[in-house]
Amino acid sequence: MALQISRGIVPSAQKVVIYGVEGIGKSTFASNFPDPLFIDTEGSTKHMDVARLAAPKSWSELLQQIASVKAERPCKTLVVDTIDWAERLAASHIVAGAENAKIRSIEDFGYGTGYTKLVEEFSRMLDRLSDVADAGINVVLVAHADIRKFEQPEEVSSYDRWELKLSKSGQKKVAPVVKEWADAVLFLNYETVVESVSSGMGASKGKARGGQKRAMYCTHNACWDAKNRWGLPDKVPMEYEQIAEHIPADLGSASPAADPVEATGGSGISTAMARAAEADVQLKEIRERQEATKPVQADGPAAAKRPEAAARLPDMWKPVLQLAESAGVSVDEIKAYAVRRGHFTEDTPLENYPENYVAGALVTSWDAVLKNIMEEREIPF
Repeated sequence: MALQISRGIVPSAQKVVIYGVEGIGKSTFASNFPDPLFIDTEGSTKHMDVARLAAPKSWSELLQQIASVKAERPCKTLVVDTIDWAERLAASHIVAGAENAKIRSIEDFGYGTGYTKLVEEFSRMLDRLSDVADAGINVVLVAHADIRKFEQPEEVSSYDRWELKLSKSGQKKVAPVVKEWADAVLFLNYETVVESVSSGMGASKGKARGGQKRAMYCTHNACWDAKNRWGLPDKVPMEYEQIAEHIPADLGSASPAADPVEATGGSGISTAMARAAEADVQLKEIRERQEATKPVQADGPAAAKRPEAAARLPDMWKPVLQLAESAGVSVDEIKAYAVRRGHFTEDTPLENYPENYVAGALVTSWDAVLKNIMEEREIPF
């Protein structure tokens, strides 16, 4: 069998877990992801203007909703809010299917058997959510946070830490499976500083201050679970803009991902290359139609608009401008794309866009950007 070898970064939908303390804005943060569709298991989005499915009344209904999202692709991000309430549906499903009528809760199975079944059921859901991500739709799981005692084998005593509010009993545990599944686990909390103050007679006690500024913790710490594969620092402000460049916005409506390189009679021509060549032909035909219908105006205001706007932009824009010129796209169309996607407001000048957005969200995802611009022109692409 010929080996299938690929190289380089592969654009793909992201699997993100967001968890945090009560009332910090987990659902609101998730609503900033591209074109979100909520499976609201606990009714936490009733006050929000978002797209949502009917709250699932059973575990089977939840799994069916996920399968339908994969099949119909009605969104660019699927949000399950929250997974600790979804876990309750899974537990009820397991209890209802028990042969022993005396079993009334997951605890009644004994010897951790119920929790083993719970991990198996939850893994089924994660597998279906992976299928959704493979279809080009970002997946966001929202969860509550809980403080638990944590014991390290090499340490003499336990300590408190923030963790996902999921089952931690028995030999098998749901929370570790969820963390392994995700590309990023982000912990949302208020920044609090504890000061040591005197309480008299040489004694001291801790006094907390702050608790109003919200932060997003992106890497592992002894006090919380977190991780990311995007190179984010340990802590950033709790703003969606901090992760926006790492979340693809157009894979959900795109074709399935290109196939890996296939050996074809030793030529090494892949399906992806064939699709790229076909896209070039389509783009050429679009340009020809545009040129045929465009009035001749060599020195009019429209002709001068593009170079004048481009001249104001810093050097970091050069790769984007080269791509835009080759595709016949104006800087105004690029700005309209950024505004349409909710990345920036209409009054934000292009020269104020950050370099990581220009080099990341625009250059590395240019095919998706161009596709969106062409669709906005109402020209088949």
